[in-house]
Amino acid sequence: MPFVTKLTLESGDRRRLDDVVDDIKDRAARKGVELKGPHPRPPEHHRVPQSKSLAPDGGRFESWDYTVYTRTVEIVDHQEFARDVTEREFPQGIHVEAEIEQRSHLGS
Repeated sequence: MPFVTKLTLESGDRRRLDDVVDDIKDRAARKGVELKGPHPRPPEHHRVPQSKSLAPDGGRFESWDYTVYTRTVEIVDHQEFARDVTEREFPQGIHVEAEIEQRSHLGS
């Protein structure tokens, strides 16, 4: 039964995120690793209200708006490559989560 390592990469900088994902794809292709994805999720838009002061009449700054972009990739049955990818140093602003799952083949 193969192990599948699912990487979820998030960032507010879409270009930097896509560069990191492209680098993972290129490294996987050079090593002959089966990689599924990247699968983009719809961007999440966030709005955070900002206060000018703690006083009740302090007023408000404009809200802080930002977007989070997400890509997922799956590394199929190449634990050493998955370990190398997850242990590397990612650029500032890139958040990475790894999830490992053991999948059974159909009909098993």
